[in-house]
Amino acid sequence: MPKFIIERDVTGAGNMTRSDKQNAAKTSNAVIEELDAQMYWVHSYITADKIYCVYIAPNKEIIRKHSELSGFPADRIEEVTALVDPTTEDRNESQQAA
Repeated sequence: MPKFIIERDVTGAGNMTRSDKQNAAKTSNAVIEELDAQMYWVHSYITADKIYCVYIAPNKEIIRKHSELSGFPADRIEEVTALVDPTTEDRNESQQAA
């Protein structure tokens, strides 16, 4: 199943309290359950004014639906096409698929 990165413009995201983050996670999890789709939230990265979420999902449309129902913006949705990390130089071509 494809992996996606979702960029969310959220002014002040870096100032979210623990409670804010817990509530956001609760909302996201509830919507995923409500959608009853083969969709998995892997994790999110929070910066000063953005949140970058990693999801495994069948397509962009289900991610857009999650965004609509949860109230979280999805300003950009990109499918991950490859992965590179420090071990990439040691892998042969057949092991480098994302």
